[in-house]
Amino acid sequence: MVLGAVFGGAGVGAVVRQFLNERFAATSTTLHWGTLAANLIGGYLVGLAAGWFAQRPLLAPEWRLLAITGFLGGLTTFSAFSLELAGDVNQGRAGTALALVAVQVGGSLVLTLLGLWSARFLPA
Repeated sequence: MVLGAVFGGAGVGAVVRQFLNERFAATSTTLHWGTLAANLIGGYLVGLAAGWFAQRPLLAPEWRLLAITGFLGGLTTFSAFSLELAGDVNQGRAGTALALVAVQVGGSLVLTLLGLWSARFLPA
């Protein structure tokens, strides 16, 4: 049951990430908008989900695993982010790579905190 929840959620999250990559692919060949969108959306949603689940301690743990470990783990992508940064550095765009690190990490942190804050306003 636990592995099925993680597996199912991860599959859906990965499909959503691929959709974002395809949707944003035409906007730029040097900026990785799909990865940025996936990681920032995931940052907000993980905060929101963590706050929501914290308010519901009696909820079966499989739901949290489905949503956070599965779906959001499949949606967000540190490995693609790292590979894209390595490509930028190898192509002489170290400044772009550093800016993307700041935007991805800083933006995700801010949005995770915003998600945690937002969860306080969800109905119990």
